[in-house]
Amino acid sequence: MSPLRFAVAASAAAAVSASASAGVVTFVNQVLWTNFSTSQGKSIATETFSGVADGFYAAPVSGSVAGITWEGSATNGIYVDGGLFSTNFAEPMTFTFSPGVHGVAGNIFGTDINFNIVPSIVQVTLSNGASYIGFTSSVNDFIGFYSTDAAITSMTITKTGTGAGAVFPTADNLYFAVPAPGAVSLLGVAGLVSGRRVRR
Repeated sequence: MSPLRFAVAASAAAAVSASASAGVVTFVNQVLWTNFSTSQGKSIATETFSGVADGFYAAPVSGSVAGITWEGSATNGIYVDGGLFSTNFAEPMTFTFSPGVHGVAGNIFGTDINFNIVPSIVQVTLSNGASYIGFTSSVNDFIGFYSTDAAITSMTITKTGTGAGAVFPTADNLYFAVPAPGAVSLLGVAGLVSGRRVRR
C-alpha cells in the first residue's frame, strides 16, 4: 500500500472509531451526570446491592431495578461484602443490562482481598467500545456515562494497582438513567452462596 493510501485509510479508520463513541458523554461528577441525565427526560434509579447476601457466588449475580435487569459476572465468580459488589479473583468484572440503558454510572474503585480500599487505576469499557481510564482511591469515586445514540448493554471494569498486591474491581452502587417516571425497586437476586468470607 502506498504511503498516501495508508494515510487515507488510517484517517478513515480514526474517523470511524471516533464516531463509534462520539455519542457517549463521560462524567466523574455525580451531580453533573444526574443533571445531564434528567435534562434528557430520564429519572435516576439506584441499585445499592443491599439485597444481595454476603458471600461467594460461582454463577453470575442478577437483580432488577426500575425495569432494568442487571447481571454481574467474572470468570472466577463474584464476592459480595456489606453491599460492596466485587470479584472473587483480581480480574475484570462485567455488568450487563437488559434492556439496554442510555445512562449508567457507579461508585467504582479497587479493594484488596479484605475489601479495604486501595489506590488504583480503573478502566471502564462499554458495549459500544467507548471507555474511560482514571485513578480511584475512595468509596465515593464516581464514573458515569450517557449515550445519546445506541443503548449501553454492558460495562466491563478492570483495575490495576498502583502498588504491591492484587486489586479487585469493586462497585458500591450502580445508577441507571431510565425513562421517567422511573420507580426504584429491587426485584430480586440470583446465585448460589458459599459460606466463605475471605476471597480465594
